[in-house]
Order: sequence, then C-alpha cells, then structure tokens
Amino acid sequence: MIDSEVFIHQSSYVDEGAVVGTGTKIWHFSHVMAGAVIGEGCSLGQNVNIGGRAVLGNGVKVQNNVSIYDDVILEDDVFCGPSCVFTNVINPRAFVERKQEYRKTLVKRGASIGANATIVCGVTLGEYCFVGAGSVVTRDAPAYAQVYGSPARQHGWVCRCGMKLPDELLCSECGMQYALQDGALQPVRN
Repeated sequence: MIDSEVFIHQSSYVDEGAVVGTGTKIWHFSHVMAGAVIGEGCSLGQNVNIGGRAVLGNGVKVQNNVSIYDDVILEDDVFCGPSCVFTNVINPRAFVERKQEYRKTLVKRGASIGANATIVCGVTLGEYCFVGAGSVVTRDAPAYAQVYGSPARQHGWVCRCGMKLPDELLCSECGMQYALQDGALQPVRN
C-alpha cells in the first residue's frame, strides 16, 4: 500500500505488498521488497534495498548504498549513514542456506549509525546512541552511548541532540541535563 504523497524516483522499484507511509521519499536505483513496512516522512537515498521483513519507523533517514535486510527494525528517527552495513546471519556460507537463522537487529528511536559502520546481526542499539563511522558493532549499545572502533566500545555519552556530553552530563548545545542511574543514562525531567 503506497500513499499518493510518496515520492518514488522512476529508477526505483517498490514491490506490490510493501507499505510506504505518507511523505516518504525513495530516491534513485532503490528497491523496496514486498512485505517491507516503511513509516511516514522517511528518506531512502540512492541504491537502498529494503528487505521484505524489514520495518522502518517514522522519520527514518537511510543514506546511499545501504541494505536493510529481513528482521532489521529501525524505530522512529533513526539515521543510517552512507554505506553502513547490516548483517543477518552470524556464520554465512554460500553453500549453506541459513535463512531460518536470521537474527533480529533492533535500532531504537533516534539512534545514529555513521558512514561505513557494520552492525552485526542480533544486537540492539539503544535510544539516541551514536555509532561512529567505520565501527564494527558486535554487541548491544546502551541508550545515549557513544560507541566506535573495531570492535566498537563505548567512549562516553551523547545527548539526544547528538552532542558529546561532558563529565557533568549537561549538554552545552541544548541544555539537557542527564544522570546515571544504575549504569544507564537518563534525561533529568524538570
């Protein structure tokens, strides 16, 4: 089902049975497979592939050259940088079919994944976490964590607005205050 207010570039394919929300834009040479669900106000860049069991929330931005495979779920407002990679099987072999072994990957609301980062299947990226460019994520990242490297490790915290937080956990950009509670970062409500 495709809303009339969806833009699909003439070089792209959206298979019958895909659901694409109002205001979504699908740019050059992209393919959305039957069964895929894409929310409202999303942007899929050039050469993007969306698998038939992939789910994208509202406001998701997927930059050029990204494949969102089956069982990958991107919640609202997720950003996927150019050429970032999602995997779907832990131990792939060309001669062994393992489609029944796909592992769910969950990217929670507001998370950002940098260019050329690799997200190994089965992990969860917490709300508003920030994955640095070129990183290889092999384990879960907590909400608001800044992770980078190969394999990715946590190197501090980021604000909801994306700025790195100083030790006092007060964002210099937007003024949001955070506190650590049982090892998890939480915004302080005023």
